[in-house]
Parts: sequence; structure tokens; C-alpha cells
Amino acid sequence: MANHDGPELFDVVVVGGGPAGATAATDLAAAGRRVLLLDKAGRIKPCGGAIPPRLIRDFAIPDALLVARIRSARMVAPSARHVDMPVGDGFVGMVDREHFDSFLRERAGSAGAEVRDGLFERIERETPGLATVHYRQGKGGAARCVQARLVIGADGATSSVGRAEIPGHARMRQVFAYHEIVRRPAGEGHDGARCDVYYQGRLSPDFYAWIFPHGDTVSVGTGSARKGFSLRGAIRDLRAGTGLDACETLRREGAPLPLKPLRRWDNGRDVLLAGDAAGVVAPASGEGIYYAMLGGRLAAEAAEAFLATGDARSLALARKRFMRLHGRVFWVLGMMQWVWYRSDGLRERFVSICKDKDVQQLTWDAYMNKELVRAKPAAHARIFFKDLAHLFRWVSP
Repeated sequence: MANHDGPELFDVVVVGGGPAGATAATDLAAAGRRVLLLDKAGRIKPCGGAIPPRLIRDFAIPDALLVARIRSARMVAPSARHVDMPVGDGFVGMVDREHFDSFLRERAGSAGAEVRDGLFERIERETPGLATVHYRQGKGGAARCVQARLVIGADGATSSVGRAEIPGHARMRQVFAYHEIVRRPAGEGHDGARCDVYYQGRLSPDFYAWIFPHGDTVSVGTGSARKGFSLRGAIRDLRAGTGLDACETLRREGAPLPLKPLRRWDNGRDVLLAGDAAGVVAPASGEGIYYAMLGGRLAAEAAEAFLATGDARSLALARKRFMRLHGRVFWVLGMMQWVWYRSDGLRERFVSICKDKDVQQLTWDAYMNKELVRAKPAAHARIFFKDLAHLFRWVSP
């Protein structure tokens, strides 16, 4: 709908069409709101692509999008010793972000959102109660503008919306992730139902490297916050050491990932952040798809409350609800990364801990269902004392 003497008018403009933005746009459009989803076409985020059963259920992901079903994870220590962690019942789904994100945007369009190829430029406030969103239509395209009561910034860790509207956003702590999508090798050498995770300082001094199967392809990646560390060099070494160096490289992708949720996700007026823009990538694991989609859904709920009441305080509900659900998990994972990822000696002990059946069961229970398991206090106590034993070197790795 366009004003007779002004730009088109929307209830919400969502900037960024990844899992968070597409989910927020879908939910708001399904609720009857007029939504514009702006997305920069052609970009694929580097991502291992793992999605837990909770995500598949909560967000109705069709089986056709699953390129692999993971039944175990192999944790590889600096010494090259490894520990296999079977999932047990069920599986972890794997998706290719190129097709997964496209599906989510198409679903937003089917729900009633208008989806456009556009590059966000700035927000101006010329009319009381409305934000004027300026963007470029397509790469090098014409300048356009629309007006909306609310803008949701879901445009990644370096969010242009966040940097312009949320104080302190530019200081967000980040790790840079890089991966290469390669053709899966023929033969029996690579298990298409197992994720390999490398805790080795030569491949990442402060995070981890990975080999994740994607059906006919494989994601080979790593991440680090350390300036000067060669991510490409680490992947070259990992591919050479695992027989993937001769495989055809289909794509190379890199992007920053946030390390901690921001303290504030809204500007108290007419802007709300979601997904990586809000900092919701899990420490230690780097998992982001589930948390992005949940953040998008919570952003849509807060947006609906704001649109219904006009009370900008409603925008703070998105962060409050997210941290109530997952703040404790993020704190635990952050402590785990700080304790165990600092040196190869500690990484060796961390992988050794993963042999413990209590650790394996509680890890998979928490990951698959996105809840800390409180029903097994004895197991938690055993893990706590085993962690202490390894941390203080009372036992050998």
C-alpha cells in the first residue's frame, strides 16, 4: 500500500532474509501484518548446517531439505586421538544454507510477506511514528525507500541496522568463520552420517575446526578470533590430512560470528534486532540456526505486542524471553570455551572427558531438545567432579 503523496507503508520492514529474518517475516505476515523482507541476493553464510530435532519440529522443516542425518560425532584431540559420541535414538539434521535459506524466504512470501532483493542503507525519521527505510534495489540498483512502524534488523553480526541504531553494536565480540564446500569423495573413507570436530590449536587456536557431511558435498571449516591466524591455511592443512585436498571445491565462504548476546536488542523506539545481529550464536559450539530462528520468532511476538499497543517497551520482550529460555545455556557454554579451548593440553583433556557416558548422554539430550537436563542431578554431579579432576590434572587425559 502506498500513500498518495509518499512512500509505500508497511507495518514492519525486516532487513536480512536468513533464518532469523525469514522466520520473523513469516510469523508477522501470517498474523496479518504487512511485511517487507529485504535481502541481499546471492550471499550464502558459511555454516556447518546442523539443525536439532527441536528445530525441525518447532519450525516445520520438511525432510526434503535434510541433506544428511547425523548419527554420531567424532571429537579429535591435538594428539589425533579421537572419541566417538553416538547420538543414540534419533539424528541431527544437516542442511545446505543455500537451499535452506531460500526455502525460508519463499515460505515468508507464501505467508504474505513481500520479499525484495535490496541492500539496506539507512533509516530516517521524517514522519512521526514512522521510520523511513532507504535501500538499493538489487546490486547497483536504484535507490528506494519505504516507511514502517518497526524495523527488524536481522542482517548478520556486522548488522548495518544494529550499528546505526543500537549503542555499542560495533564493539560486539566476534569469531571469524571460514569454510569450503567440497565434493564428497568416492569410496568408504568418509562417513556420511558422522560429524568430525577437531580440537587442535594448529587448526584453530581458540575455537575448533570441522568436517560436516552434506550428502553429496562436505563442509570443511574452522573459526578463530585471533588476528593473523590463517583460516585458509588451516583448512588447507585439514583437507590435506584427511584426503579431501583432491576433492573439487565448490564454494568458499567466510563471515564473522558473534560470541555473546548483546545487552540490548532494541533502540527503545522502532528498531529490534534478531539472530546474529543480536549476538545469538552459542559459545563453544558455534550453533546458530536454532537460536536465530527462535530469536526471529520472539522478535515477531515482541513486534506484534508493539504494533498492537504502540508501547515501545514491548520490544524488550524478545531479549527477556530468549535469555530466560537460554541464558543459562549460553553462560555454561561460554565458561566451557574459556576453560577448555585455551591450550592443546586442555583440549586433550576436554576430548578425554567426552569419553564419559554421562557427558555424552547429557550433551546430546541438551542439544537435541534445547533444554538443560535437570532430571539427572547425580549425573551432573559426576560430570562436575570429573571436570575438576581433568582441569587440575589429577587424572591423565
